Amino acid sequence: MKHIKLKNKQSIAGFAFALPSLAGFALFFAIPFVISLYYCFTEGIGGATFVGLKNFNDLLHSDSFLLAAKNTLIFNSISVPLIMTLSLLFAILLNRQIKGLAIFRSFFILPMVIPVASVILVWNIIFNQYGVLNNILANFGVGGVDWLRSDWSMWVLVLLYIWKNCGYNVILLLAGLNNIPKEYYEAANIDGARSFDCFLKITVPFLIPTGFFVFMVSIVNSFKVFREAYLLAGSYPTLKIYMLQHFMNNNFMNLSYARLTTAAFLMAIIIALLVIVLFRIEDRFGRSV
Repeated sequence: MKHIKLKNKQSIAGFAFALPSLAGFALFFAIPFVISLYYCFTEGIGGATFVGLKNFNDLLHSDSFLLAAKNTLIFNSISVPLIMTLSLLFAILLNRQIKGLAIFRSFFILPMVIPVASVILVWNIIFNQYGVLNNILANFGVGGVDWLRSDWSMWVLVLLYIWKNCGYNVILLLAGLNNIPKEYYEAANIDGARSFDCFLKITVPFLIPTGFFVFMVSIVNSFKVFREAYLLAGSYPTLKIYMLQHFMNNNFMNLSYARLTTAAFLMAIIIALLVIVLFRIEDRFGRSV
Protein backbone atom coordinates (compact mmCIF):
# COMPACT_ATOMS: atom_id res chain seq x y z
CA MET A 1 0.00 0.00 0.00
CA LYS A 2 2.84 2.37 0.90
CA HIS A 3 4.56 1.43 -2.35
CA ILE A 4 1.44 2.42 -4.34
CA LYS A 5 1.17 5.75 -2.51
CA LEU A 6 4.85 6.47 -3.11
CA LYS A 7 4.43 5.63 -6.79
CA ASN A 8 1.42 7.95 -7.07
CA LYS A 9 3.34 10.77 -5.40
CA GLN A 10 6.24 10.28 -7.79
CA SER A 11 3.84 10.34 -10.76
CA ILE A 12 2.22 13.55 -9.53
CA ALA A 13 5.64 15.15 -8.95
CA GLY A 14 6.81 14.10 -12.41
CA PHE A 15 3.67 15.48 -14.02
CA ALA A 16 4.09 18.76 -12.09
CA PHE A 17 7.64 19.15 -13.38
CA ALA A 18 6.56 18.31 -16.94
CA LEU A 19 3.51 20.58 -16.84
CA PRO A 20 5.33 23.80 -17.96
CA SER A 21 6.79 21.97 -20.96
CA LEU A 22 3.45 20.38 -21.80
CA ALA A 23 1.71 23.75 -21.51
CA GLY A 24 4.29 25.37 -23.79
CA PHE A 25 3.95 22.53 -26.31
CA ALA A 26 0.15 22.85 -26.31
CA LEU A 27 0.20 26.64 -26.52
CA PHE A 28 2.83 27.07 -29.22
CA PHE A 29 2.57 23.82 -31.23
CA ALA A 30 -0.53 21.66 -30.68
CA ILE A 31 -3.18 24.40 -30.59
CA PRO A 32 -1.72 26.38 -33.56
CA PHE A 33 -1.50 23.11 -35.52
CA VAL A 34 -5.20 22.39 -34.94
CA ILE A 35 -6.12 25.96 -35.93
CA SER A 36 -3.97 25.68 -39.07
CA LEU A 37 -5.63 22.39 -39.93
CA TYR A 38 -9.01 24.14 -39.65
CA TYR A 39 -7.89 26.87 -42.07
CA CYS A 40 -6.89 24.20 -44.62
CA PHE A 41 -10.56 23.39 -45.18
CA THR A 42 -12.01 26.91 -44.97
CA GLU A 43 -12.03 30.09 -47.02
CA GLY A 44 -11.97 33.68 -45.79
CA ILE A 45 -10.41 35.37 -42.76
CA GLY A 46 -13.24 36.71 -40.59
CA GLY A 47 -16.29 34.64 -41.45
CA ALA A 48 -14.56 31.50 -42.68
CA THR A 49 -16.68 29.07 -44.72
CA PHE A 50 -16.03 25.35 -45.14
CA VAL A 51 -14.80 24.51 -48.67
CA GLY A 52 -13.61 20.92 -48.26
CA LEU A 53 -10.58 19.99 -50.37
CA LYS A 54 -10.81 23.09 -52.58
CA ASN A 55 -7.66 24.66 -51.07
CA PHE A 56 -5.64 21.51 -51.75
CA ASN A 57 -6.91 21.35 -55.33
CA ASP A 58 -6.14 25.04 -55.96
CA LEU A 59 -2.69 24.68 -54.41
CA LEU A 60 -1.74 21.70 -56.56
CA HIS A 61 -2.74 23.70 -59.66
CA SER A 62 -0.87 26.85 -58.58
CA ASP A 63 2.13 27.67 -60.78
CA SER A 64 3.92 29.48 -57.95
CA PHE A 65 3.47 26.55 -55.56
CA LEU A 66 4.63 24.01 -58.14
CA LEU A 67 7.69 26.16 -58.91
CA ALA A 68 8.51 26.47 -55.21
CA ALA A 69 8.04 22.71 -54.67
CA LYS A 70 10.26 21.90 -57.66
CA ASN A 71 13.04 24.24 -56.50
CA THR A 72 12.86 22.86 -52.96
CA LEU A 73 13.13 19.30 -54.30
CA ILE A 74 16.09 20.25 -56.50
CA PHE A 75 17.80 22.01 -53.59
CA ASN A 76 17.33 19.01 -51.28
CA SER A 77 18.50 16.58 -53.97
CA ILE A 78 21.73 18.54 -54.41
CA SER A 79 22.52 19.81 -50.93
CA VAL A 80 21.78 16.75 -48.77
CA PRO A 81 23.97 14.22 -50.65
CA LEU A 82 26.75 16.82 -50.90
CA ILE A 83 26.72 17.71 -47.21
CA MET A 84 26.57 14.03 -46.22
CA THR A 85 29.58 13.20 -48.39
CA LEU A 86 31.65 16.18 -47.24
CA SER A 87 30.71 15.70 -43.59
CA LEU A 88 31.77 12.06 -43.64
CA LEU A 89 35.02 12.92 -45.41
CA PHE A 90 35.89 15.66 -42.91
CA ALA A 91 34.87 13.48 -39.96
CA ILE A 92 37.19 10.67 -41.10
CA LEU A 93 40.06 13.12 -41.59
CA LEU A 94 39.51 14.77 -38.20
CA ASN A 95 39.24 11.37 -36.51
CA ARG A 96 42.92 10.75 -37.24
CA GLN A 97 45.63 11.70 -34.78
CA ILE A 98 47.05 14.72 -36.56
CA LYS A 99 48.81 17.80 -35.23
CA GLY A 100 46.59 20.78 -34.44
CA LEU A 101 43.42 18.67 -34.47
CA ALA A 102 41.67 20.80 -31.84
CA ILE A 103 42.11 23.90 -34.02
CA PHE A 104 40.47 22.20 -37.01
CA ARG A 105 37.56 20.97 -34.86
CA SER A 106 37.01 24.47 -33.52
CA PHE A 107 37.05 25.80 -37.08
CA PHE A 108 34.13 23.53 -38.01
CA ILE A 109 32.10 24.71 -35.01
CA LEU A 110 32.43 28.43 -35.91
CA PRO A 111 29.58 28.55 -38.50
CA MET A 112 27.17 27.34 -35.80
CA VAL A 113 27.85 30.32 -33.51
CA ILE A 114 28.13 33.10 -36.08
CA PRO A 115 24.82 35.02 -36.49
CA VAL A 116 23.07 34.38 -39.80
CA ALA A 117 22.85 38.11 -40.58
CA SER A 118 26.64 38.41 -40.37
CA VAL A 119 27.07 35.38 -42.63
CA ILE A 120 24.66 36.83 -45.20
CA LEU A 121 26.55 40.12 -45.15
CA VAL A 122 29.79 38.33 -46.01
CA TRP A 123 28.04 36.26 -48.69
CA ASN A 124 26.65 39.43 -50.28
CA ILE A 125 30.11 41.00 -50.26
CA ILE A 126 31.48 37.95 -52.04
CA PHE A 127 28.70 37.12 -54.52
CA ASN A 128 27.24 40.55 -55.23
CA GLN A 129 27.37 41.75 -58.83
CA TYR A 130 30.09 44.21 -57.77
CA GLY A 131 31.50 41.96 -55.07
CA VAL A 132 34.84 40.38 -54.29
CA LEU A 133 34.46 37.31 -56.52
CA ASN A 134 33.65 39.33 -59.64
CA ASN A 135 36.59 41.64 -58.92
CA ILE A 136 38.90 38.62 -58.71
CA LEU A 137 37.49 37.24 -61.97
CA ALA A 138 37.92 40.64 -63.63
CA ASN A 139 41.67 40.52 -62.86
CA PHE A 140 41.84 37.38 -65.01
CA GLY A 141 39.78 38.94 -67.82
CA VAL A 142 36.58 37.05 -66.95
CA GLY A 143 33.28 38.96 -67.07
CA GLY A 144 31.33 39.35 -63.87
CA VAL A 145 28.11 37.50 -63.08
CA ASP A 146 25.20 38.61 -60.92
CA TRP A 147 25.45 35.41 -58.90
CA LEU A 148 22.28 35.93 -56.88
CA ARG A 149 20.15 36.72 -59.96
CA SER A 150 21.50 34.11 -62.34
CA ASP A 151 21.38 30.35 -62.81
CA TRP A 152 24.22 30.15 -60.28
CA SER A 153 21.96 31.35 -57.44
CA MET A 154 20.96 27.80 -56.51
CA TRP A 155 24.62 26.81 -56.13
CA VAL A 156 25.31 29.88 -54.02
CA LEU A 157 22.47 28.84 -51.70
CA VAL A 158 23.72 25.23 -51.62
CA LEU A 159 27.22 26.44 -50.73
CA LEU A 160 25.81 28.59 -47.93
CA TYR A 161 23.74 25.69 -46.56
CA ILE A 162 26.74 23.34 -46.58
CA TRP A 163 29.05 25.88 -44.94
CA LYS A 164 26.48 26.64 -42.23
CA ASN A 165 25.49 23.05 -41.35
CA CYS A 166 28.49 20.90 -42.23
CA GLY A 167 30.23 21.48 -38.88
CA TYR A 168 27.27 20.15 -36.88
CA ASN A 169 27.13 17.02 -39.01
CA VAL A 170 30.88 16.51 -38.62
CA ILE A 171 30.57 16.64 -34.83
CA LEU A 172 27.80 14.02 -34.85
CA LEU A 173 29.72 11.73 -37.20
CA LEU A 174 32.89 12.15 -35.13
CA ALA A 175 30.95 10.96 -32.09
CA GLY A 176 29.83 7.92 -34.06
CA LEU A 177 33.37 7.18 -35.23
CA ASN A 178 34.73 7.44 -31.69
CA ASN A 179 32.21 4.83 -30.53
CA ILE A 180 33.62 2.20 -32.90
CA PRO A 181 35.96 -0.09 -30.91
CA LYS A 182 39.57 0.36 -32.01
CA GLU A 183 40.20 -3.36 -31.47
CA TYR A 184 38.28 -4.15 -34.67
CA TYR A 185 40.67 -2.06 -36.76
CA GLU A 186 43.69 -3.57 -35.02
CA ALA A 187 42.42 -7.09 -35.70
CA ALA A 188 41.75 -6.20 -39.34
CA ASN A 189 45.25 -4.76 -39.76
CA ILE A 190 46.76 -7.94 -38.33
CA ASP A 191 44.77 -9.96 -40.89
CA GLY A 192 46.19 -7.74 -43.64
CA ALA A 193 43.02 -5.82 -44.47
CA ARG A 194 43.40 -2.63 -46.50
CA SER A 195 42.13 0.77 -45.35
CA PHE A 196 39.28 0.69 -47.85
CA ASP A 197 38.22 -2.78 -46.66
CA CYS A 198 38.22 -1.54 -43.05
CA PHE A 199 36.05 1.37 -44.11
CA LEU A 200 33.48 -0.85 -45.86
CA LYS A 201 33.45 -3.72 -43.36
CA ILE A 202 33.87 -1.87 -40.06
CA THR A 203 33.29 1.88 -40.34
CA VAL A 204 30.17 1.88 -42.54
CA PRO A 205 28.16 -0.78 -40.64
CA PHE A 206 28.86 0.74 -37.22
CA LEU A 207 28.23 4.27 -38.48
CA ILE A 208 24.82 3.49 -39.98
CA PRO A 209 22.71 4.59 -36.93
CA THR A 210 24.58 7.89 -36.59
CA GLY A 211 24.57 8.35 -40.36
CA PHE A 212 20.79 7.98 -40.57
CA PHE A 213 20.32 10.49 -37.78
CA VAL A 214 22.64 12.97 -39.52
CA PHE A 215 20.78 12.35 -42.77
CA MET A 216 17.44 13.20 -41.14
CA VAL A 217 18.90 16.31 -39.50
CA SER A 218 20.30 17.40 -42.87
CA ILE A 219 16.92 16.99 -44.56
CA VAL A 220 15.11 18.94 -41.83
CA ASN A 221 17.74 21.71 -41.98
CA SER A 222 17.43 21.85 -45.77
CA PHE A 223 13.73 22.72 -45.37
CA LYS A 224 14.72 25.55 -43.01
CA VAL A 225 16.98 27.33 -45.50
CA PHE A 226 14.38 30.06 -46.13
CA ARG A 227 16.00 32.47 -43.66
CA GLU A 228 19.23 32.45 -45.62
CA ALA A 229 17.48 32.64 -49.01
CA TYR A 230 15.26 35.48 -47.80
CA LEU A 231 18.17 37.54 -46.48
CA LEU A 232 20.21 36.86 -49.62
CA ALA A 233 17.63 37.74 -52.28
CA GLY A 234 14.48 39.08 -50.56
CA SER A 235 10.84 37.95 -50.68
CA TYR A 236 10.79 37.56 -54.48
CA PRO A 237 14.17 36.15 -55.53
CA THR A 238 15.12 34.79 -58.91
CA LEU A 239 12.92 31.89 -59.99
CA LYS A 240 15.82 29.49 -59.43
CA ILE A 241 15.70 29.90 -55.64
CA TYR A 242 12.01 30.60 -55.09
CA MET A 243 11.42 28.01 -52.35
CA LEU A 244 8.37 26.68 -50.51
CA GLN A 245 9.23 28.91 -47.58
CA HIS A 246 9.10 31.95 -49.88
CA PHE A 247 5.67 30.85 -51.05
CA MET A 248 4.38 30.51 -47.50
CA ASN A 249 5.95 33.76 -46.30
CA ASN A 250 4.48 35.75 -49.21
CA ASN A 251 1.02 34.26 -48.62
CA PHE A 252 1.31 35.23 -44.96
CA MET A 253 2.12 38.81 -45.95
CA ASN A 254 -0.88 38.79 -48.32
CA LEU A 255 -3.15 37.39 -45.58
CA SER A 256 -3.81 34.27 -47.68
CA TYR A 257 -3.96 32.07 -44.60
CA ALA A 258 -5.80 29.23 -46.34
CA ARG A 259 -3.05 28.79 -48.98
CA LEU A 260 -0.36 29.27 -46.34
CA THR A 261 -1.69 26.66 -43.93
CA THR A 262 -2.48 24.21 -46.73
CA ALA A 263 1.08 24.45 -48.07
CA ALA A 264 2.52 24.11 -44.56
CA PHE A 265 0.31 21.07 -43.87
CA LEU A 266 1.38 19.35 -47.08
CA MET A 267 5.02 20.11 -46.29
CA ALA A 268 4.63 18.68 -42.77
CA ILE A 269 3.04 15.50 -44.17
CA ILE A 270 5.88 15.02 -46.67
CA ILE A 271 8.55 15.50 -44.01
CA ALA A 272 6.75 13.16 -41.59
CA LEU A 273 6.40 10.44 -44.24
CA LEU A 274 10.04 10.84 -45.20
CA VAL A 275 11.14 10.48 -41.57
CA ILE A 276 8.96 7.38 -41.11
CA VAL A 277 10.46 5.78 -44.22
CA LEU A 278 13.98 6.58 -43.02
CA PHE A 279 13.25 5.03 -39.62
CA ARG A 280 11.95 1.89 -41.33
CA ILE A 281 15.10 1.68 -43.45
CA GLU A 282 17.27 2.24 -40.38
CA ASP A 283 15.49 -0.55 -38.50
CA ARG A 284 16.02 -2.92 -41.41
CA PHE A 285 19.71 -2.06 -41.72
CA GLY A 286 20.14 -2.14 -37.93
CA ARG A 287 18.82 -5.71 -37.78
CA SER A 288 21.06 -6.82 -40.64
CA VAL A 289 24.28 -5.40 -39.11
